[in-house]
Amino acid sequence: MEKEIILGKIGAVYGIKGWLKIHSFTEEPEAIFDYSPWILNLGGNKQNVEVSEWRRHNNGLIAKFTDTNDRNDAQLRTGAEIIVSDEQLPELPEGEFYWRDLIGMDVVNEQGYNFGKVADIMETGSNDVLVVKANRNDAFGKKERLIPYLEDQVIKSVSLDNKQIDVDWDPGF
Repeated sequence: MEKEIILGKIGAVYGIKGWLKIHSFTEEPEAIFDYSPWILNLGGNKQNVEVSEWRRHNNGLIAKFTDTNDRNDAQLRTGAEIIVSDEQLPELPEGEFYWRDLIGMDVVNEQGYNFGKVADIMETGSNDVLVVKANRNDAFGKKERLIPYLEDQVIKSVSLDNKQIDVDWDPGF
């Protein structure tokens, strides 16, 4: 089943020839242009677009679409989400995962204690952190836990098939 992935957002119009500012959510901002075609979603209205040109401008990115020739055409696309199909994403090496694959997985420690499900992932300077929402009233009074994504230290295994992340983590933390 094909899923849509939001890779960025269209910003303000740049100039009079139909260029737009691009806000990229990819790790390396320019990588957003490795994906084509884009689907623009503005208020539930979706349309496919092709980037004809792009370049860095100051600390940001600007782009022009094949069917956008002036400021008025460009203005109609400001604020749109930039979406691609998940099938356009590259295959990852064994043992690597997209964040979206980890969301919703159960987090269980080595003693079999189920902490709950991954609700979100935070990026910190040193490592990613799983935000785990408790499935029920937690015996330790926790509704949410922050568990560092440290492979081999805390994260022992990830099973996409079982939708489970095994951790070495004390429920009392």
